[in-house]
Amino acid sequence: MSGFRFFFVFLPRLFGKIGEYMKQSKILYNHETERNLSDSFNAAEWEAKGYELPKYDIAAVAKKTHDEPTWVHFGAGNIFRAFPAAILNDALNTGKYDRGVIVAESFDYEIIDKAYRPYHNLSLLVSLQSNGTIEKKVIASITESLKADKQFADDWARLVQIFQAPSLQMVTFTITEKGYSYNDADLARGLDAVFAMGKLTALLYERYKAGKLPLTLQSTDNCSHNGDHVKAGVKAYAERWAQDGIVEAGFVDYINDSSKITYPWSMIDKITPRPHEKVQAMLAEDGFEDNDTIITEKHTFTAPFVNAEEVQYLVCEDTYTNGRPPLELGGALYTSRKIVDEVETMKVTTCLNPLHTAMSIYGCMLDYTLISAEMADEDLRAFIQKIGYIEAMPVVVDPGVLNPYEFIGAVINRRLPNPFMPDAPQRIATDTSQKLAIRFGETIKAYEERGLDKSNLVLIPLVLAGYARYLKGIDDNGQPFEISPDPLLAELQAIVNPLEVKEGEQDFSCLKALYSRADVFGVDLYAVGLGEKIEGMVKELYAGNGAVRKTLHKYTLAR
Repeated sequence: MSGFRFFFVFLPRLFGKIGEYMKQSKILYNHETERNLSDSFNAAEWEAKGYELPKYDIAAVAKKTHDEPTWVHFGAGNIFRAFPAAILNDALNTGKYDRGVIVAESFDYEIIDKAYRPYHNLSLLVSLQSNGTIEKKVIASITESLKADKQFADDWARLVQIFQAPSLQMVTFTITEKGYSYNDADLARGLDAVFAMGKLTALLYERYKAGKLPLTLQSTDNCSHNGDHVKAGVKAYAERWAQDGIVEAGFVDYINDSSKITYPWSMIDKITPRPHEKVQAMLAEDGFEDNDTIITEKHTFTAPFVNAEEVQYLVCEDTYTNGRPPLELGGALYTSRKIVDEVETMKVTTCLNPLHTAMSIYGCMLDYTLISAEMADEDLRAFIQKIGYIEAMPVVVDPGVLNPYEFIGAVINRRLPNPFMPDAPQRIATDTSQKLAIRFGETIKAYEERGLDKSNLVLIPLVLAGYARYLKGIDDNGQPFEISPDPLLAELQAIVNPLEVKEGEQDFSCLKALYSRADVFGVDLYAVGLGEKIEGMVKELYAGNGAVRKTLHKYTLAR
Protein backbone atom coordinates (compact mmCIF):
# COMPACT_ATOMS: atom_id res chain seq x y z
CA MET A 1 0.00 0.00 0.00
CA SER A 2 1.43 3.38 -0.93
CA GLY A 3 2.34 5.88 1.75
CA PHE A 4 -0.44 8.28 0.84
CA ARG A 5 -3.08 5.60 0.69
CA PHE A 6 -1.71 4.45 4.03
CA PHE A 7 -2.36 7.86 5.46
CA PHE A 8 -5.99 8.06 4.50
CA VAL A 9 -6.88 4.45 5.15
CA PHE A 10 -4.69 3.19 7.97
CA LEU A 11 -3.80 6.28 9.95
CA PRO A 12 -7.35 7.15 10.95
CA ARG A 13 -7.67 3.68 12.47
CA LEU A 14 -4.50 4.39 14.40
CA PHE A 15 -6.23 7.33 16.01
CA GLY A 16 -9.07 5.14 17.18
CA LYS A 17 -11.64 6.44 14.67
CA ILE A 18 -11.24 10.04 15.63
CA GLY A 19 -14.35 12.04 14.85
CA GLU A 20 -16.50 9.00 14.09
CA TYR A 21 -19.78 9.08 15.91
CA MET A 22 -20.28 6.22 18.30
CA LYS A 23 -23.44 4.94 19.94
CA GLN A 24 -24.73 6.69 23.06
CA SER A 25 -22.91 9.80 21.88
CA LYS A 26 -19.54 8.40 22.85
CA ILE A 27 -16.34 8.59 20.85
CA LEU A 28 -13.57 6.06 20.99
CA TYR A 29 -10.24 7.66 21.69
CA ASN A 30 -7.00 5.81 21.79
CA HIS A 31 -4.82 7.89 24.03
CA GLU A 32 -1.95 5.43 23.78
CA THR A 33 -1.46 6.18 20.11
CA GLU A 34 0.81 8.90 18.82
CA ARG A 35 -0.28 12.38 19.76
CA ASN A 36 0.63 14.03 16.48
CA LEU A 37 0.27 13.11 12.87
CA SER A 38 3.95 13.37 12.19
CA ASP A 39 4.71 10.78 14.87
CA SER A 40 2.99 8.05 12.88
CA PHE A 41 4.95 8.10 9.64
CA ASN A 42 7.82 9.77 7.87
CA ALA A 43 6.57 13.37 7.85
CA ALA A 44 9.64 14.59 6.00
CA GLU A 45 8.80 12.33 3.05
CA TRP A 46 5.29 13.76 2.86
CA GLU A 47 6.43 17.32 3.24
CA ALA A 48 9.06 16.82 0.56
CA LYS A 49 6.23 16.05 -1.84
CA GLY A 50 4.55 19.32 -0.93
CA TYR A 51 1.97 18.14 1.61
CA GLU A 52 1.28 20.46 4.54
CA LEU A 53 0.41 18.41 7.62
CA PRO A 54 -1.57 19.46 10.71
CA LYS A 55 0.59 20.97 13.42
CA TYR A 56 -1.83 20.28 16.26
CA ASP A 57 -2.77 17.29 18.40
CA ILE A 58 -5.68 15.84 16.42
CA ALA A 59 -6.86 13.49 19.16
CA ALA A 60 -6.87 16.24 21.79
CA VAL A 61 -8.81 18.60 19.53
CA ALA A 62 -11.37 15.89 18.76
CA LYS A 63 -11.91 15.08 22.43
CA LYS A 64 -12.19 18.74 23.41
CA THR A 65 -14.71 19.32 20.62
CA HIS A 66 -16.77 16.33 21.63
CA ASP A 67 -16.90 17.38 25.26
CA GLU A 68 -17.38 21.12 24.67
CA PRO A 69 -18.60 21.72 21.10
CA THR A 70 -18.52 25.29 19.83
CA TRP A 71 -19.34 25.03 16.13
CA VAL A 72 -21.74 22.98 14.00
CA HIS A 73 -21.86 23.37 10.23
CA PHE A 74 -24.77 22.29 8.03
CA GLY A 75 -23.75 21.25 4.52
CA ALA A 76 -21.00 18.68 4.03
CA GLY A 77 -20.22 19.60 0.43
CA ASN A 78 -16.91 20.51 -1.14
CA ILE A 79 -17.06 24.23 -0.33
CA PHE A 80 -17.23 23.48 3.39
CA ARG A 81 -14.10 21.33 3.36
CA ALA A 82 -12.28 23.75 1.07
CA PHE A 83 -13.07 26.93 2.99
CA PRO A 84 -14.69 27.03 6.47
CA ALA A 85 -13.04 23.79 7.62
CA ALA A 86 -9.75 24.84 6.03
CA ILE A 87 -9.55 28.22 7.74
CA LEU A 88 -10.34 26.52 11.04
CA ASN A 89 -7.49 24.13 10.27
CA ASP A 90 -5.23 27.16 9.79
CA ALA A 91 -6.47 28.62 13.08
CA LEU A 92 -5.69 25.34 14.87
CA ASN A 93 -2.23 25.32 13.33
CA THR A 94 -1.44 28.59 15.13
CA GLY A 95 -1.78 26.80 18.47
CA LYS A 96 -4.15 29.55 19.69
CA TYR A 97 -7.37 27.50 19.51
CA ASP A 98 -8.27 24.00 20.59
CA ARG A 99 -11.59 22.92 19.05
CA GLY A 100 -12.74 21.64 15.69
CA VAL A 101 -16.02 21.75 13.80
CA ILE A 102 -18.82 19.19 13.65
CA VAL A 103 -20.45 18.83 10.25
CA ALA A 104 -24.09 17.88 9.75
CA GLU A 105 -25.60 16.94 6.40
CA SER A 106 -29.35 17.43 6.00
CA PHE A 107 -29.82 16.45 2.35
CA ASP A 108 -27.33 14.01 0.77
CA TYR A 109 -26.41 11.47 3.41
CA GLU A 110 -24.16 9.50 1.06
CA ILE A 111 -21.57 12.26 1.42
CA ILE A 112 -21.17 11.31 5.08
CA ASP A 113 -21.07 7.60 4.31
CA LYS A 114 -18.63 7.79 1.41
CA ALA A 115 -16.50 10.92 1.73
CA TYR A 116 -16.25 11.45 5.50
CA ARG A 117 -16.56 8.34 7.65
CA PRO A 118 -14.35 5.99 5.58
CA TYR A 119 -11.56 8.56 6.06
CA HIS A 120 -12.60 9.46 9.60
CA ASN A 121 -13.32 13.02 8.50
CA LEU A 122 -9.82 13.71 7.21
CA SER A 123 -9.50 15.22 3.76
CA LEU A 124 -6.95 16.74 1.46
CA LEU A 125 -7.36 20.33 0.24
CA VAL A 126 -5.74 20.95 -3.12
CA SER A 127 -5.40 24.65 -3.88
CA LEU A 128 -5.26 25.34 -7.60
CA GLN A 129 -2.75 28.07 -8.39
CA SER A 130 -3.10 30.34 -11.41
CA ASN A 131 0.38 29.29 -12.59
CA GLY A 132 -0.79 25.69 -13.01
CA THR A 133 0.72 24.29 -9.81
CA ILE A 134 -1.08 22.92 -6.78
CA GLU A 135 -0.70 23.23 -3.01
CA LYS A 136 -1.72 20.28 -0.83
CA LYS A 137 -2.91 20.55 2.76
CA VAL A 138 -4.28 17.83 5.04
CA ILE A 139 -7.45 19.06 6.79
CA ALA A 140 -8.11 17.48 10.20
CA SER A 141 -10.34 20.16 11.76
CA ILE A 142 -13.59 18.22 11.18
CA THR A 143 -14.01 16.04 14.25
CA GLU A 144 -17.48 14.51 13.71
CA SER A 145 -19.75 13.98 10.73
CA LEU A 146 -23.48 13.49 11.33
CA LYS A 147 -26.61 12.87 9.31
CA ALA A 148 -29.12 15.50 10.30
CA ASP A 149 -32.32 13.51 10.14
CA LYS A 150 -34.42 11.68 12.73
CA GLN A 151 -34.28 8.45 10.72
CA PHE A 152 -30.65 8.24 11.88
CA ALA A 153 -31.50 8.04 15.57
CA ASP A 154 -27.97 8.04 16.98
CA ASP A 155 -26.85 10.97 14.85
CA TRP A 156 -29.94 12.98 15.69
CA ALA A 157 -29.49 12.26 19.40
CA ARG A 158 -25.93 13.52 19.17
CA LEU A 159 -27.12 16.71 17.43
CA VAL A 160 -29.67 17.27 20.19
CA GLN A 161 -26.90 16.81 22.74
CA ILE A 162 -24.72 19.33 20.92
CA PHE A 163 -27.51 21.92 20.68
CA GLN A 164 -28.17 21.54 24.39
CA ALA A 165 -24.52 22.26 25.21
CA PRO A 166 -23.92 25.73 26.74
CA SER A 167 -20.55 25.80 24.96
CA LEU A 168 -22.12 25.86 21.47
CA GLN A 169 -21.45 29.26 19.92
CA MET A 170 -22.22 29.12 16.24
CA VAL A 171 -24.09 27.19 13.56
CA THR A 172 -23.05 27.89 9.97
CA PHE A 173 -24.45 26.82 6.62
CA THR A 174 -23.41 26.05 3.05
CA ILE A 175 -26.66 24.53 1.82
CA THR A 176 -27.15 26.76 -1.30
CA GLU A 177 -29.82 29.44 -1.54
CA LYS A 178 -32.58 26.92 -2.22
CA GLY A 179 -31.63 25.06 0.96
CA TYR A 180 -33.31 27.81 3.01
CA SER A 181 -36.69 27.22 1.38
CA TYR A 182 -39.84 25.96 3.09
CA ASN A 183 -43.44 25.27 2.15
CA ASP A 184 -46.79 24.73 3.81
CA ALA A 185 -46.49 20.96 3.69
CA ASP A 186 -43.21 20.97 5.60
CA LEU A 187 -44.38 23.60 8.06
CA ALA A 188 -47.33 21.32 8.82
CA ARG A 189 -45.01 18.44 9.71
CA GLY A 190 -44.11 20.20 12.94
CA LEU A 191 -41.01 18.94 14.73
CA ASP A 192 -40.65 16.20 12.10
CA ALA A 193 -39.97 18.70 9.29
CA VAL A 194 -37.65 17.42 6.58
CA PHE A 195 -36.33 20.68 5.11
CA ALA A 196 -33.06 22.02 6.50
CA MET A 197 -34.59 25.07 8.18
CA GLY A 198 -37.24 22.87 9.81
CA LYS A 199 -34.61 20.53 11.22
CA LEU A 200 -32.60 23.51 12.45
CA THR A 201 -35.64 24.99 14.16
CA ALA A 202 -36.40 21.67 15.87
CA LEU A 203 -32.84 21.64 17.23
CA LEU A 204 -33.17 25.27 18.32
CA TYR A 205 -36.24 24.24 20.27
CA GLU A 206 -34.07 21.76 22.15
CA ARG A 207 -31.67 24.61 22.96
CA TYR A 208 -34.59 26.75 24.10
CA LYS A 209 -35.80 24.01 26.45
CA ALA A 210 -32.25 23.61 27.77
CA GLY A 211 -32.40 27.13 29.22
CA LYS A 212 -32.92 29.57 26.35
CA LEU A 213 -29.21 29.38 25.61
CA PRO A 214 -27.68 31.95 23.24
CA LEU A 215 -26.49 31.01 19.74
CA THR A 216 -25.57 32.61 16.43
CA LEU A 217 -26.82 31.26 13.10
CA GLN A 218 -24.33 32.29 10.43
CA SER A 219 -25.03 31.63 6.76
CA THR A 220 -21.92 31.34 4.61
CA ASP A 221 -23.80 30.75 1.37
CA ASN A 222 -23.20 32.91 -1.66
CA CYS A 223 -26.46 34.84 -1.69
CA SER A 224 -27.34 38.42 -0.85
CA HIS A 225 -28.07 39.23 2.80
CA ASN A 226 -27.77 35.52 3.54
CA GLY A 227 -28.50 35.82 7.25
CA ASP A 228 -32.00 37.01 6.42
CA HIS A 229 -32.65 33.71 4.64
CA VAL A 230 -31.85 31.81 7.85
CA LYS A 231 -34.00 34.14 9.94
CA ALA A 232 -36.96 33.90 7.56
CA GLY A 233 -36.85 30.10 7.63
CA VAL A 234 -36.52 29.76 11.39
CA LYS A 235 -39.23 32.34 11.98
CA ALA A 236 -41.66 30.63 9.58
CA TYR A 237 -41.32 27.27 11.33
CA ALA A 238 -41.37 28.67 14.86
CA GLU A 239 -44.45 30.81 14.26
CA ARG A 240 -46.34 28.00 12.56
CA TRP A 241 -45.53 25.57 15.35
CA ALA A 242 -46.61 28.07 17.99
CA GLN A 243 -49.82 28.65 16.03
CA ASP A 244 -50.43 24.89 15.94
CA GLY A 245 -49.73 24.53 19.66
CA ILE A 246 -46.62 22.40 19.11
CA VAL A 247 -44.29 24.84 20.90
CA GLU A 248 -44.97 27.55 23.42
CA ALA A 249 -45.12 31.21 22.41
CA GLY A 250 -41.93 31.85 24.32
CA PHE A 251 -39.99 29.97 21.67
CA VAL A 252 -40.99 32.56 19.07
CA ASP A 253 -39.80 35.29 21.43
CA TYR A 254 -36.52 33.40 21.86
CA ILE A 255 -35.68 33.17 18.15
CA ASN A 256 -36.57 36.86 17.73
CA ASP A 257 -34.51 38.04 20.73
CA SER A 258 -31.24 39.47 19.38
CA SER A 259 -29.59 39.01 22.78
CA LYS A 260 -30.19 35.26 22.38
CA ILE A 261 -30.19 34.46 18.65
CA THR A 262 -28.54 36.43 15.84
CA TYR A 263 -28.51 35.94 12.08
CA PRO A 264 -25.46 37.78 10.76
CA TRP A 265 -24.79 38.50 7.11
CA SER A 266 -21.63 37.34 5.39
CA MET A 267 -19.96 37.58 2.00
CA ILE A 268 -18.21 34.44 0.83
CA ASP A 269 -16.25 34.12 -2.38
CA LYS A 270 -14.36 31.02 -3.44
CA ILE A 271 -14.72 28.75 -6.46
CA THR A 272 -14.74 25.04 -5.61
CA PRO A 273 -15.34 22.92 -8.71
CA ARG A 274 -15.92 19.19 -8.90
CA PRO A 275 -12.91 16.91 -8.38
CA HIS A 276 -10.62 17.61 -11.31
CA GLU A 277 -9.07 14.84 -13.41
CA LYS A 278 -5.79 16.74 -13.67
CA VAL A 279 -5.64 16.95 -9.89
CA GLN A 280 -6.37 13.25 -9.52
CA ALA A 281 -3.51 12.47 -11.91
CA MET A 282 -1.07 14.73 -10.05
CA LEU A 283 -2.00 13.13 -6.72
CA ALA A 284 -1.60 9.67 -8.19
CA GLU A 285 1.93 10.60 -9.24
CA ASP A 286 2.61 11.33 -5.56
CA GLY A 287 1.38 7.86 -4.64
CA PHE A 288 -2.00 9.02 -3.37
CA GLU A 289 -4.04 6.37 -5.16
CA ASP A 290 -7.27 6.49 -3.17
CA ASN A 291 -8.60 9.57 -4.93
CA ASP A 292 -11.50 8.36 -7.06
CA THR A 293 -14.44 10.69 -7.63
CA ILE A 294 -17.51 9.76 -5.61
CA ILE A 295 -20.88 10.38 -7.29
CA THR A 296 -23.90 10.03 -5.04
CA GLU A 297 -27.40 9.09 -6.10
CA LYS A 298 -28.35 12.74 -5.65
CA HIS A 299 -25.59 13.67 -8.13
CA THR A 300 -23.17 15.17 -5.66
CA PHE A 301 -19.60 14.99 -6.95
CA THR A 302 -17.00 14.62 -4.23
CA ALA A 303 -13.78 12.74 -3.40
CA PRO A 304 -11.31 12.10 -0.55
CA PHE A 305 -9.79 15.39 -1.70
CA VAL A 306 -11.34 18.71 -2.60
CA ASN A 307 -9.85 21.07 -5.18
CA ALA A 308 -10.46 24.80 -5.09
CA GLU A 309 -9.04 28.06 -6.36
CA GLU A 310 -6.38 29.73 -4.24
CA VAL A 311 -8.19 33.07 -3.78
CA GLN A 312 -10.87 33.27 -1.10
CA TYR A 313 -12.77 35.84 0.93
CA LEU A 314 -15.03 35.48 3.95
CA VAL A 315 -16.36 38.71 5.47
CA CYS A 316 -18.76 38.30 8.40
CA GLU A 317 -20.98 40.59 10.41
CA ASP A 318 -19.57 40.44 13.93
CA THR A 319 -22.73 39.92 16.00
CA TYR A 320 -22.34 36.77 18.10
CA THR A 321 -24.28 36.18 21.28
CA ASN A 322 -22.16 33.41 22.80
CA GLY A 323 -18.70 34.10 21.41
CA ARG A 324 -17.26 32.48 18.27
CA PRO A 325 -14.28 30.49 17.05
CA PRO A 326 -11.35 32.81 16.17
CA LEU A 327 -11.54 32.25 12.42
CA GLU A 328 -9.68 35.51 11.85
CA LEU A 329 -6.60 33.38 12.62
CA GLY A 330 -7.36 31.62 9.33
CA GLY A 331 -8.12 34.77 7.34
CA ALA A 332 -11.81 35.51 7.97
CA LEU A 333 -12.69 39.20 8.31
CA TYR A 334 -15.16 40.43 10.95
CA THR A 335 -16.88 43.77 10.61
CA SER A 336 -20.25 45.56 10.64
CA ARG A 337 -23.36 44.67 8.64
CA LYS A 338 -22.92 47.89 6.65
CA ILE A 339 -19.44 46.91 5.53
CA VAL A 340 -20.48 43.33 4.70
CA ASP A 341 -23.15 44.85 2.46
CA GLU A 342 -20.60 47.17 0.84
CA VAL A 343 -18.23 44.27 0.16
CA GLU A 344 -21.04 42.26 -1.42
CA THR A 345 -22.14 45.24 -3.50
CA MET A 346 -18.56 45.76 -4.66
CA LYS A 347 -18.30 42.14 -5.74
CA VAL A 348 -21.73 41.75 -7.33
CA THR A 349 -22.14 45.11 -9.07
CA THR A 350 -18.61 46.05 -10.11
CA CYS A 351 -15.57 43.94 -9.34
CA LEU A 352 -16.45 40.32 -10.22
CA ASN A 353 -19.94 39.37 -11.34
CA PRO A 354 -20.25 41.98 -14.13
CA LEU A 355 -16.93 40.85 -15.57
CA HIS A 356 -18.16 37.25 -15.57
CA THR A 357 -21.34 38.21 -17.43
CA ALA A 358 -19.47 40.33 -20.00
CA MET A 359 -17.16 37.41 -20.70
CA SER A 360 -19.99 34.91 -20.90
CA ILE A 361 -22.03 36.86 -23.47
CA TYR A 362 -19.10 37.49 -25.80
CA GLY A 363 -17.39 34.19 -25.05
CA CYS A 364 -20.43 32.25 -26.28
CA MET A 365 -20.56 34.24 -29.50
CA LEU A 366 -16.82 33.74 -30.06
CA ASP A 367 -17.09 29.97 -29.46
CA TYR A 368 -15.14 29.75 -26.21
CA THR A 369 -15.96 26.95 -23.80
CA LEU A 370 -13.57 27.89 -20.96
CA ILE A 371 -13.29 31.15 -19.05
CA SER A 372 -9.55 30.57 -18.60
CA ALA A 373 -9.14 30.34 -22.38
CA GLU A 374 -10.98 33.62 -22.82
CA MET A 375 -8.36 35.31 -20.67
CA ALA A 376 -5.75 34.56 -23.34
CA ASP A 377 -7.83 36.57 -25.84
CA GLU A 378 -6.39 40.09 -25.89
CA ASP A 379 -9.71 41.72 -26.80
CA LEU A 380 -11.69 39.95 -24.10
CA ARG A 381 -9.06 40.48 -21.43
CA ALA A 382 -8.86 44.21 -22.21
CA PHE A 383 -12.67 44.35 -22.39
CA ILE A 384 -13.27 43.18 -18.82
CA GLN A 385 -10.21 44.95 -17.46
CA LYS A 386 -11.43 48.31 -18.74
CA ILE A 387 -15.01 47.66 -17.60
CA GLY A 388 -13.72 47.07 -14.08
CA TYR A 389 -11.00 49.66 -13.72
CA ILE A 390 -12.32 52.48 -15.92
CA GLU A 391 -16.13 52.33 -16.03
CA ALA A 392 -17.23 50.54 -12.88
CA MET A 393 -14.61 51.74 -10.40
CA PRO A 394 -15.83 55.39 -10.21
CA VAL A 395 -19.01 54.24 -8.42
CA VAL A 396 -17.47 51.63 -6.13
CA VAL A 397 -17.81 52.26 -2.42
CA ASP A 398 -14.53 51.17 -0.87
CA PRO A 399 -15.55 48.98 2.10
CA GLY A 400 -12.15 49.42 3.71
CA VAL A 401 -11.61 45.77 4.63
CA LEU A 402 -10.98 44.77 0.99
CA ASN A 403 -9.36 47.07 -1.56
CA PRO A 404 -11.45 47.17 -4.78
CA TYR A 405 -8.41 47.60 -7.04
CA GLU A 406 -6.66 44.64 -5.45
CA PHE A 407 -9.88 42.60 -5.66
CA ILE A 408 -10.21 43.22 -9.42
CA GLY A 409 -6.50 42.57 -9.85
CA ALA A 410 -6.89 39.14 -8.25
CA VAL A 411 -9.91 38.43 -10.47
CA ILE A 412 -8.14 39.33 -13.71
CA ASN A 413 -4.64 38.07 -12.96
CA ARG A 414 -5.19 35.03 -10.75
CA ARG A 415 -8.79 33.83 -10.73
CA LEU A 416 -10.14 33.98 -14.26
CA PRO A 417 -6.93 32.72 -15.99
CA ASN A 418 -6.65 29.70 -13.68
CA PRO A 419 -6.30 26.64 -15.95
CA PHE A 420 -7.73 24.36 -13.27
CA MET A 421 -11.04 26.23 -13.19
CA PRO A 422 -13.23 24.35 -15.70
CA ASP A 423 -15.83 27.12 -15.73
CA ALA A 424 -17.59 27.81 -19.00
CA PRO A 425 -19.17 30.98 -20.36
CA GLN A 426 -22.21 28.84 -21.18
CA ARG A 427 -22.76 28.12 -17.47
CA ILE A 428 -22.27 31.73 -16.44
CA ALA A 429 -24.67 32.87 -19.18
CA THR A 430 -27.51 30.93 -17.51
CA ASP A 431 -30.31 33.28 -16.39
CA THR A 432 -28.55 36.35 -17.80
CA SER A 433 -31.85 38.28 -17.93
CA GLN A 434 -32.02 37.95 -14.14
CA LYS A 435 -28.49 39.27 -13.63
CA LEU A 436 -28.14 42.33 -15.86
CA ALA A 437 -30.08 44.69 -13.59
CA ILE A 438 -27.78 44.02 -10.64
CA ARG A 439 -24.52 43.64 -12.52
CA PHE A 440 -24.86 46.67 -14.79
CA GLY A 441 -28.07 48.51 -13.99
CA GLU A 442 -26.83 49.43 -10.52
CA THR A 443 -23.70 51.02 -11.98
CA ILE A 444 -25.76 53.03 -14.47
CA LYS A 445 -28.09 54.19 -11.69
CA ALA A 446 -25.08 55.20 -9.60
CA TYR A 447 -23.82 57.35 -12.49
CA GLU A 448 -27.25 58.99 -12.59
CA GLU A 449 -27.48 59.56 -8.85
CA ARG A 450 -23.98 61.02 -8.59
CA GLY A 451 -24.27 63.19 -11.67
CA LEU A 452 -21.36 61.46 -13.39
CA ASP A 453 -20.82 61.83 -17.13
CA LYS A 454 -22.53 58.83 -18.75
CA SER A 455 -20.63 59.47 -22.00
CA ASN A 456 -17.78 57.72 -20.21
CA LEU A 457 -19.84 54.53 -20.34
CA VAL A 458 -18.76 52.74 -23.50
CA LEU A 459 -17.97 49.12 -22.70
CA ILE A 460 -20.88 48.56 -20.34
CA PRO A 461 -23.25 49.63 -23.14
CA LEU A 462 -21.30 47.26 -25.40
CA VAL A 463 -22.09 44.40 -22.99
CA LEU A 464 -25.80 45.24 -23.17
CA ALA A 465 -25.63 45.57 -26.95
CA GLY A 466 -23.96 42.17 -27.08
CA TYR A 467 -26.95 40.70 -25.27
CA ALA A 468 -29.24 41.56 -28.22
CA ARG A 469 -26.78 39.80 -30.52
CA TYR A 470 -26.40 36.84 -28.15
CA LEU A 471 -30.17 36.33 -28.05
CA LYS A 472 -30.07 35.58 -31.78
CA GLY A 473 -28.16 32.36 -31.03
CA ILE A 474 -25.77 32.75 -33.99
CA ASP A 475 -22.03 32.86 -33.37
CA ASP A 476 -19.52 35.13 -35.07
CA ASN A 477 -18.96 32.54 -37.80
CA GLY A 478 -22.64 32.49 -38.69
CA GLN A 479 -23.27 29.14 -37.00
CA PRO A 480 -26.08 28.52 -34.48
CA PHE A 481 -25.18 27.91 -30.84
CA GLU A 482 -27.27 26.77 -27.91
CA ILE A 483 -28.34 29.65 -25.71
CA SER A 484 -28.15 28.96 -21.99
CA PRO A 485 -31.40 28.47 -20.05
CA ASP A 486 -33.19 31.63 -19.00
CA PRO A 487 -36.75 32.21 -17.73
CA LEU A 488 -37.27 35.10 -20.20
CA LEU A 489 -35.46 33.50 -23.13
CA ALA A 490 -38.44 32.88 -25.41
CA GLU A 491 -39.92 36.31 -24.67
CA LEU A 492 -36.69 38.22 -25.33
CA GLN A 493 -35.76 36.18 -28.38
CA ALA A 494 -39.12 37.07 -29.90
CA ILE A 495 -38.17 40.75 -29.66
CA VAL A 496 -34.97 40.33 -31.72
CA ASN A 497 -36.49 37.76 -34.06
CA PRO A 498 -36.97 40.28 -36.94
CA LEU A 499 -33.22 40.99 -36.99
CA GLU A 500 -30.78 39.14 -39.25
CA VAL A 501 -27.03 38.73 -39.05
CA LYS A 502 -26.13 40.35 -42.35
CA GLU A 503 -24.48 43.33 -43.94
CA GLY A 504 -26.66 46.14 -45.22
CA GLU A 505 -29.64 48.06 -43.94
CA GLN A 506 -32.42 46.58 -41.79
CA ASP A 507 -35.01 47.87 -39.35
CA PHE A 508 -33.75 47.88 -35.75
CA SER A 509 -36.85 49.54 -34.28
CA CYS A 510 -37.66 46.31 -32.43
CA LEU A 511 -34.86 47.14 -30.00
CA LYS A 512 -37.04 49.76 -28.32
CA ALA A 513 -39.07 46.91 -26.81
CA LEU A 514 -35.88 45.39 -25.39
CA TYR A 515 -33.85 48.28 -24.04
CA SER A 516 -36.79 50.06 -22.44
CA ARG A 517 -37.30 47.12 -20.07
CA ALA A 518 -36.29 48.20 -16.59
CA ASP A 519 -37.15 44.71 -15.31
CA VAL A 520 -34.25 43.32 -17.36
CA PHE A 521 -31.69 46.12 -17.24
CA GLY A 522 -32.59 47.83 -13.97
CA VAL A 523 -33.37 51.07 -15.82
CA ASP A 524 -35.10 52.20 -18.99
CA LEU A 525 -31.95 52.67 -21.03
CA TYR A 526 -33.58 55.32 -23.23
CA ALA A 527 -34.67 57.30 -20.18
CA VAL A 528 -31.05 57.49 -18.97
CA GLY A 529 -29.73 58.46 -22.39
CA LEU A 530 -28.01 55.23 -23.36
CA GLY A 531 -30.61 53.52 -25.53
CA GLU A 532 -29.59 55.11 -28.83
CA LYS A 533 -25.88 54.50 -28.15
CA ILE A 534 -26.59 50.81 -27.50
CA GLU A 535 -28.76 50.56 -30.63
CA GLY A 536 -25.84 51.84 -32.73
CA MET A 537 -23.57 49.16 -31.27
CA VAL A 538 -26.17 46.45 -31.93
CA LYS A 539 -26.25 47.48 -35.61
CA GLU A 540 -22.48 46.97 -35.78
CA LEU A 541 -22.69 43.59 -34.05
CA TYR A 542 -25.30 42.33 -36.51
CA ALA A 543 -23.31 43.39 -39.61
CA GLY A 544 -22.47 39.87 -40.86
CA ASN A 545 -19.91 37.25 -39.92
CA GLY A 546 -16.92 38.56 -37.98
CA ALA A 547 -18.87 41.61 -36.79
CA VAL A 548 -18.73 40.59 -33.14
CA ARG A 549 -14.94 40.40 -33.12
CA LYS A 550 -14.61 43.58 -35.17
CA THR A 551 -16.94 45.58 -32.92
CA LEU A 552 -15.42 44.24 -29.70
CA HIS A 553 -11.92 45.09 -30.90
CA LYS A 554 -12.93 48.56 -32.08
CA TYR A 555 -14.53 49.75 -28.86
CA THR A 556 -12.11 48.02 -26.51
CA LEU A 557 -9.10 49.46 -28.30
CA ALA A 558 -10.59 52.94 -28.34
CA ARG A 559 -11.44 52.83 -24.64
